[in-house]
Amino acid sequence: MSRRVIRKWRPPLALVLGGTLAAVFFLPIIGIAYFRVAGGILGWAETSWMIGWMAFVATVVLGYLLWRLVLSPVRTLTGYAKSEGAAEVPAHFGTREFSELGQAVIGMTRTLQGREAVLRSYADHVTHELKSPLTVIRGAAELLDNPGLSDQDRGRMLGNIGDAVARMEALLDGQRALAQAQEPMPPGSCLLSEVLAPHDVILQRDGMVPLPREVMDLVATHLIGNARAHGASSVTFTLDADRLIVSDDGPGVSEGNRDRIFDPFFTTRREAGGTGMGLPIVRRILQAQGAEIRLMDGPGATFEILFDG
Repeated sequence: MSRRVIRKWRPPLALVLGGTLAAVFFLPIIGIAYFRVAGGILGWAETSWMIGWMAFVATVVLGYLLWRLVLSPVRTLTGYAKSEGAAEVPAHFGTREFSELGQAVIGMTRTLQGREAVLRSYADHVTHELKSPLTVIRGAAELLDNPGLSDQDRGRMLGNIGDAVARMEALLDGQRALAQAQEPMPPGSCLLSEVLAPHDVILQRDGMVPLPREVMDLVATHLIGNARAHGASSVTFTLDADRLIVSDDGPGVSEGNRDRIFDPFFTTRREAGGTGMGLPIVRRILQAQGAEIRLMDGPGATFEILFDG
C-alpha cells in the first residue's frame, strides 16, 4: 500500500468552491438574458427547453466535479480512518488541500500503528521477560523465610533479589524509553562530525544529517554502544546524500538472529544485563522522523539509515 500521496497539480479547493458559487450566481442571469433575446426568435417553448437543457448539463458537470474533487476524497479518507490504515489509499486526491490532508492522515495512521505495535510488543514480551526475575524473587523469599538459613545463604538470596529487581527495572526503563522514542519531534538537521565528537569512532565522510541533534545523539550512542558491547574495536560512519552507513569490525550478526535484532527484548547478552531494547528504540525514533534503518551484509555489523527524501 502506498504510504505517500503523489505530488501532482490539482485545482485548489477555493477554486472549486468559487467556480461552483459563480456558476450558481451567473447561470440564472445568463438564462434570463438568453430567454429575452431568443424568446422572440425561437418561441417561448423552444427557448424554455434549451434553457432547461443548459441548466441540466451545467448541473451534471458541477455535480461530477464536486463528487470527483470533494465528496470522493472525503469518503476515501473517512473509510481509511475507520479501517485504521488497512484500506487502500489513492495515490492522489481531488484538490491540493485534500492531498495534503491525505498525507497527514497517512502519517498520523503510521504513528498510531507504531504506538499500537509498542503496546502489542509489550504485552507479548514483558510477561515472559519479567517471569524469570519474579521467579527468582519468589524462590529467594521462600528460602529467606526458613529460620535455619545460614547468614551466607541469606546474603546470597538477598543478592539474587537485588539482581532480579535491577533486571526488572532495566526492562521497564527500556520499555519507557521505547515509548518515548515515538514522540514527535520538530524536524531539524545537524553536522555529523559534531555529533560524533565525544565518541572514539572513524568518520569517513562528513556532512549535514537531516535529523535533529537530539535524535542523532541518541542513534549514535545506541549504535556505538551496541557495537562495543558485542566486541567491536572500531566503528565507522559514512554519510551519503540520502543515507548513513554505520559499520564495525565486530563478529557481526548471525544468520539466525538477523530477522530478530529489531524485536523488543531480543538480546544475546542477557547474562551480561542486556535488555534488547537498544535497536528497537533506534528504529522507533528514526521512524518517527520518517527515516528507516536496516541491517546490511558485511564482515561486521553494518547498518544503513535511509532518510526520507
